[in-house]
Amino acid sequence: MSETKIALVTGANKGIGYEIATGLGALGYRVGVGARDEARRETAVEKLRAAGMDAFAVPLDVTGDQSVTDAAELIERQAGRLDVLVNNAGISGEMGPGWVQDPTTLDLDVVRAVVETNVIGVIRVTNAMLPLLQRSTSPRIVNVSSAVASLTRQADPDIEIGPIMAAYSPSKSFLNAVTVQYARQFAGTNILINAACPGLVATDFTGFHGPRTPEQGAATAIRLATLPDGGPTGAFFEDDGVIPW
Repeated sequence: MSETKIALVTGANKGIGYEIATGLGALGYRVGVGARDEARRETAVEKLRAAGMDAFAVPLDVTGDQSVTDAAELIERQAGRLDVLVNNAGISGEMGPGWVQDPTTLDLDVVRAVVETNVIGVIRVTNAMLPLLQRSTSPRIVNVSSAVASLTRQADPDIEIGPIMAAYSPSKSFLNAVTVQYARQFAGTNILINAACPGLVATDFTGFHGPRTPEQGAATAIRLATLPDGGPTGAFFEDDGVIPW
């Protein structure tokens, strides 16, 4: 089996996900570009290859059981194992004026859609990829979260945490809680799993508002994806260190 490390990044066709794929590719990883949109997925792979990186396309809709199963089978054929899984794919859900999700008027279908992608999708992909990850000597799982998931920060009136997002923010809190459960399950093994906050990054996800570039937003996820053995697990990180739950 090849010594080249294999990574899968979901939602890797653009924005932070693409920059995570780029960063891992620059470190010598062979990167699976997971994405739903065929044209964007193929364009991302072509760009990575043009930059000298080893990339391959992984058709992947994290909300579809068959799509995720097919993606795991593709990676098995392509590489035989997986060393890094970055669960980056996510949605904000429909926003109201001022980029607000008012809990008192929230459409329950929006909540369902956000949780299906941001939480259930992560569980679906992680469990499908686990047999491949367990063939690695140093498997790493990174769940891309957000500082707005921090209940400590959300509940502190002295901390500016942005607008009320009653579907998106709790979905990321849920994701963090799931991350901890996986870390507990894998305690004492070589699987390290952590949550990463990219910060407020100017991408189409944020309407291109935010002080950080996609490259800056990708840095913490890349660091967690390349942790040495014995590194932290079951924690929530941003550039400056651990974020309170």
